[in-house]
Amino acid sequence: MKKIIAAVIFIIILIVFYKLNPSDLEVAREQAQQGQAESQYDLAVMYKTGEGVKQSSSKAQQWFEKAAQQGYAEAQYSLGIIYMTGEGVEQDSIQARHWFEKAAEQNHAQSQYNLGVIYNTGEGVEQDYRQAKDWFEKSAQQGYAEAQYSLGVMYENGFGIDQDYSQAKHWYNKAAQQDHASAQYSLGVIYKTGLSVDQDYMQARSWFEKAAKKIHAEAQYNLGFMYKNGLGVRQNYDTSKEWFGKACDNGLQEGCDEYKDLNTR
Repeated sequence: MKKIIAAVIFIIILIVFYKLNPSDLEVAREQAQQGQAESQYDLAVMYKTGEGVKQSSSKAQQWFEKAAQQGYAEAQYSLGIIYMTGEGVEQDSIQARHWFEKAAEQNHAQSQYNLGVIYNTGEGVEQDYRQAKDWFEKSAQQGYAEAQYSLGVMYENGFGIDQDYSQAKHWYNKAAQQDHASAQYSLGVIYKTGLSVDQDYMQARSWFEKAAKKIHAEAQYNLGFMYKNGLGVRQNYDTSKEWFGKACDNGLQEGCDEYKDLNTR
Protein backbone atom coordinates (compact mmCIF):
# COMPACT_ATOMS: atom_id res chain seq x y z
CA MET A 1 0.00 0.00 0.00
CA LYS A 2 2.86 2.42 0.83
CA LYS A 3 4.31 1.81 -2.64
CA ILE A 4 0.96 2.58 -4.29
CA ILE A 5 0.58 5.77 -2.26
CA ALA A 6 4.12 6.82 -3.16
CA ALA A 7 3.39 6.31 -6.85
CA VAL A 8 0.13 8.30 -6.68
CA ILE A 9 1.80 11.18 -4.82
CA PHE A 10 4.65 11.14 -7.33
CA ILE A 11 2.26 11.44 -10.28
CA ILE A 12 0.22 14.20 -8.60
CA ILE A 13 3.37 16.22 -7.96
CA LEU A 14 4.40 15.88 -11.58
CA ILE A 15 0.99 16.95 -12.87
CA VAL A 16 0.81 19.96 -10.56
CA PHE A 17 4.25 21.29 -11.38
CA TYR A 18 4.49 20.46 -15.06
CA LYS A 19 1.55 21.93 -16.94
CA LEU A 20 3.28 22.33 -20.30
CA ASN A 21 1.89 23.77 -23.54
CA PRO A 22 2.47 22.25 -27.03
CA SER A 23 5.44 24.50 -27.80
CA ASP A 24 7.11 23.28 -24.62
CA LEU A 25 6.96 19.75 -26.03
CA GLU A 26 8.91 20.62 -29.15
CA VAL A 27 11.47 22.65 -27.20
CA ALA A 28 11.88 19.89 -24.62
CA ARG A 29 12.17 17.20 -27.29
CA GLU A 30 14.79 19.13 -29.28
CA GLN A 31 16.87 20.04 -26.24
CA ALA A 32 16.54 16.53 -24.80
CA GLN A 33 17.85 15.03 -28.00
CA GLN A 34 20.78 17.44 -27.76
CA GLY A 35 21.59 15.94 -24.38
CA GLN A 36 20.30 18.61 -21.98
CA ALA A 37 19.51 16.78 -18.75
CA GLU A 38 16.79 19.15 -17.53
CA SER A 39 14.94 18.88 -20.84
CA GLN A 40 15.30 15.10 -20.78
CA TYR A 41 13.69 15.17 -17.36
CA ASP A 42 10.92 17.51 -18.56
CA LEU A 43 10.20 15.22 -21.50
CA ALA A 44 10.08 12.22 -19.19
CA VAL A 45 7.56 14.04 -17.01
CA MET A 46 5.38 14.74 -20.03
CA TYR A 47 5.36 11.08 -21.01
CA LYS A 48 4.77 10.09 -17.38
CA THR A 49 1.71 12.29 -16.97
CA GLY A 50 0.44 12.29 -20.56
CA GLU A 51 0.69 16.08 -20.60
CA GLY A 52 0.76 17.12 -24.27
CA VAL A 53 1.74 13.63 -25.44
CA LYS A 54 0.33 10.11 -25.34
CA GLN A 55 1.15 8.72 -21.94
CA SER A 56 3.97 6.17 -22.07
CA SER A 57 5.64 4.67 -19.02
CA SER A 58 8.38 3.12 -21.14
CA LYS A 59 9.30 6.43 -22.81
CA ALA A 60 9.15 8.20 -19.47
CA GLN A 61 11.58 5.67 -18.02
CA GLN A 62 13.84 6.03 -21.06
CA TRP A 63 14.14 9.82 -20.68
CA PHE A 64 14.38 9.71 -16.89
CA GLU A 65 17.29 7.31 -17.31
CA LYS A 66 19.08 9.56 -19.80
CA ALA A 67 18.81 12.51 -17.41
CA ALA A 68 19.72 10.36 -14.43
CA GLN A 69 22.86 9.09 -16.15
CA GLN A 70 23.95 12.71 -16.38
CA GLY A 71 23.56 13.14 -12.63
CA TYR A 72 20.20 14.98 -12.62
CA ALA A 73 18.95 14.34 -9.08
CA GLU A 74 15.20 14.65 -9.73
CA ALA A 75 15.49 12.10 -12.53
CA GLN A 76 17.48 9.76 -10.31
CA TYR A 77 14.80 10.05 -7.64
CA SER A 78 12.07 9.45 -10.24
CA LEU A 79 13.81 6.29 -11.46
CA GLY A 80 14.07 5.11 -7.88
CA ILE A 81 10.30 5.52 -7.46
CA ILE A 82 9.64 3.66 -10.73
CA TYR A 83 11.75 0.69 -9.67
CA MET A 84 10.44 0.75 -6.10
CA THR A 85 6.79 0.64 -7.20
CA GLY A 86 7.33 -1.52 -10.31
CA GLU A 87 5.42 0.95 -12.44
CA GLY A 88 5.93 -0.04 -16.09
CA VAL A 89 8.99 -2.13 -15.15
CA GLU A 90 9.73 -5.21 -13.12
CA GLN A 91 9.96 -4.18 -9.50
CA ASP A 92 13.62 -4.05 -8.52
CA SER A 93 14.57 -2.95 -5.02
CA ILE A 94 18.28 -3.05 -5.86
CA GLN A 95 17.85 -0.61 -8.77
CA ALA A 96 15.57 1.56 -6.62
CA ARG A 97 18.20 1.78 -3.91
CA HIS A 98 20.92 2.48 -6.50
CA TRP A 99 19.10 5.52 -7.90
CA PHE A 100 17.99 6.81 -4.52
CA GLU A 101 21.62 6.66 -3.40
CA LYS A 102 22.74 8.64 -6.45
CA ALA A 103 20.20 11.38 -5.70
CA ALA A 104 20.77 11.23 -1.94
CA GLU A 105 24.47 11.93 -2.49
CA GLN A 106 23.31 15.24 -3.95
CA ASN A 107 21.31 15.98 -0.79
CA HIS A 108 17.95 15.11 -2.36
CA ALA A 109 15.79 14.98 0.78
CA GLN A 110 13.08 12.62 -0.51
CA SER A 111 15.68 10.14 -1.74
CA GLN A 112 17.44 10.26 1.61
CA TYR A 113 14.09 9.55 3.27
CA ASN A 114 13.36 6.64 0.93
CA LEU A 115 16.76 5.13 1.69
CA GLY A 116 15.85 5.41 5.35
CA VAL A 117 12.64 3.49 4.65
CA ILE A 118 14.52 0.80 2.73
CA TYR A 119 17.00 0.19 5.56
CA ASN A 120 14.29 0.50 8.21
CA THR A 121 12.14 -2.19 6.59
CA GLY A 122 14.95 -4.32 5.17
CA GLU A 123 13.49 -4.18 1.68
CA GLY A 124 16.12 -5.56 -0.68
CA VAL A 125 18.84 -5.09 1.95
CA GLU A 126 19.67 -6.41 5.37
CA GLN A 127 17.61 -4.44 7.89
CA ASP A 128 19.87 -1.83 9.43
CA TYR A 129 18.34 0.65 11.88
CA ARG A 130 21.58 2.59 12.17
CA GLN A 131 21.67 3.21 8.42
CA ALA A 132 17.97 4.05 8.48
CA LYS A 133 18.50 6.55 11.27
CA ASP A 134 21.41 8.20 9.45
CA TRP A 135 19.41 8.67 6.23
CA PHE A 136 16.29 9.85 8.05
CA GLU A 137 18.43 12.38 9.91
CA LYS A 138 20.01 13.76 6.73
CA SER A 139 16.55 14.24 5.24
CA ALA A 140 15.01 15.54 8.45
CA GLN A 141 17.68 18.19 8.80
CA GLN A 142 16.58 19.50 5.41
CA GLY A 143 13.06 19.90 6.75
CA TYR A 144 11.40 16.86 5.17
CA ALA A 145 8.41 16.15 7.44
CA GLU A 146 8.11 12.41 6.76
CA ALA A 147 11.76 11.94 7.75
CA GLN A 148 11.33 14.07 10.86
CA TYR A 149 8.37 11.93 11.92
CA SER A 150 10.22 8.67 11.15
CA LEU A 151 13.20 9.85 13.19
CA GLY A 152 10.83 10.60 16.06
CA VAL A 153 9.45 7.06 15.85
CA MET A 154 12.97 5.60 16.01
CA TYR A 155 13.87 7.63 19.09
CA GLU A 156 10.56 6.87 20.80
CA ASN A 157 10.91 3.12 20.29
CA GLY A 158 14.69 2.80 20.52
CA PHE A 159 15.05 1.23 17.10
CA GLY A 160 18.82 0.76 16.70
CA ILE A 161 19.51 3.71 18.99
CA ASP A 162 19.09 4.57 22.66
CA GLN A 163 15.47 5.30 23.45
CA ASP A 164 15.17 9.05 23.91
CA TYR A 165 11.74 10.57 24.45
CA SER A 166 13.15 14.08 24.43
CA GLN A 167 14.60 13.58 20.94
CA ALA A 168 11.38 11.90 19.83
CA LYS A 169 9.39 14.92 20.96
CA HIS A 170 11.85 17.25 19.22
CA TRP A 171 11.43 15.57 15.83
CA TYR A 172 7.69 15.02 16.20
CA ASN A 173 7.33 18.71 16.89
CA LYS A 174 9.33 19.59 13.76
CA ALA A 175 7.01 17.47 11.62
CA ALA A 176 3.86 18.53 13.47
CA GLN A 177 4.62 22.18 12.72
CA GLN A 178 4.36 21.17 9.05
CA ASP A 179 0.88 19.69 9.67
CA HIS A 180 2.04 16.07 9.69
CA ALA A 181 -0.98 14.31 11.21
CA SER A 182 0.81 11.28 12.69
CA ALA A 183 3.41 13.55 14.30
CA GLN A 184 0.64 15.68 15.79
CA TYR A 185 -1.00 12.52 17.15
CA SER A 186 2.31 11.32 18.59
CA LEU A 187 2.81 14.66 20.36
CA GLY A 188 -0.66 14.26 21.79
CA VAL A 189 0.31 10.86 23.21
CA ILE A 190 3.50 12.30 24.70
CA TYR A 191 1.59 15.06 26.53
CA LYS A 192 -1.22 12.71 27.54
CA THR A 193 1.16 10.18 29.09
CA GLY A 194 3.86 12.60 30.28
CA LEU A 195 6.73 11.05 28.33
CA SER A 196 9.77 13.35 28.88
CA VAL A 197 7.40 16.25 29.64
CA ASP A 198 5.04 17.27 32.39
CA GLN A 199 1.70 15.60 31.76
CA ASP A 200 -0.50 18.20 30.10
CA TYR A 201 -4.01 17.18 29.03
CA MET A 202 -4.75 20.53 27.42
CA GLN A 203 -1.69 20.23 25.16
CA ALA A 204 -2.61 16.63 24.43
CA ARG A 205 -6.13 17.61 23.44
CA SER A 206 -4.83 20.41 21.22
CA TRP A 207 -2.54 18.07 19.26
CA PHE A 208 -5.13 15.29 19.06
CA GLU A 209 -7.59 17.81 17.68
CA LYS A 210 -5.22 18.94 14.95
CA ALA A 211 -4.59 15.35 13.86
CA ALA A 212 -8.25 14.35 14.24
CA LYS A 213 -9.31 17.05 11.79
CA LYS A 214 -6.99 15.37 9.25
CA ILE A 215 -8.97 12.11 9.59
CA HIS A 216 -6.46 10.42 11.89
CA ALA A 217 -8.55 7.67 13.50
CA GLU A 218 -6.40 7.13 16.61
CA ALA A 219 -6.40 10.87 17.29
CA GLN A 220 -10.19 10.94 16.90
CA TYR A 221 -10.49 8.07 19.36
CA ASN A 222 -8.21 9.77 21.90
CA LEU A 223 -10.15 12.99 21.57
CA GLY A 224 -13.33 11.04 22.27
CA PHE A 225 -11.65 9.49 25.32
CA MET A 226 -10.66 12.90 26.66
CA TYR A 227 -14.17 14.32 26.30
CA LYS A 228 -15.63 11.19 27.86
CA ASN A 229 -13.38 11.47 30.91
CA GLY A 230 -13.05 15.26 31.13
CA LEU A 231 -9.30 15.28 30.57
CA GLY A 232 -8.17 18.78 29.60
CA VAL A 233 -11.75 19.63 28.60
CA ARG A 234 -15.17 19.84 30.19
CA GLN A 235 -16.69 16.35 30.19
CA ASN A 236 -19.13 16.05 27.31
CA TYR A 237 -20.61 12.70 26.28
CA ASP A 238 -22.18 14.08 23.10
CA THR A 239 -18.86 15.42 21.82
CA SER A 240 -17.16 12.23 22.98
CA LYS A 241 -19.62 10.11 21.04
CA GLU A 242 -19.12 12.28 17.96
CA TRP A 243 -15.36 11.67 17.95
CA PHE A 244 -15.72 7.97 18.73
CA GLY A 245 -18.14 7.78 15.80
CA LYS A 246 -15.62 9.43 13.48
CA ALA A 247 -12.92 7.00 14.62
CA CYS A 248 -15.31 4.12 13.99
CA ASP A 249 -16.15 5.44 10.52
CA ASN A 250 -12.41 5.49 9.79
CA GLY A 251 -11.99 1.84 10.66
CA LEU A 252 -10.96 1.87 14.33
CA GLN A 253 -12.91 -0.86 16.17
CA GLU A 254 -12.24 0.68 19.59
CA GLY A 255 -14.12 3.77 18.41
CA CYS A 256 -17.09 1.62 17.42
CA ASP A 257 -17.09 -0.09 20.81
CA GLU A 258 -17.00 3.19 22.73
CA TYR A 259 -19.70 4.67 20.50
CA LYS A 260 -21.99 1.74 21.24
CA ASP A 261 -21.23 1.97 24.95
CA LEU A 262 -22.19 5.63 25.09
CA ASN A 263 -25.39 4.93 23.15
CA THR A 264 -26.55 2.63 25.96
CA ARG A 265 -26.29 5.38 28.57
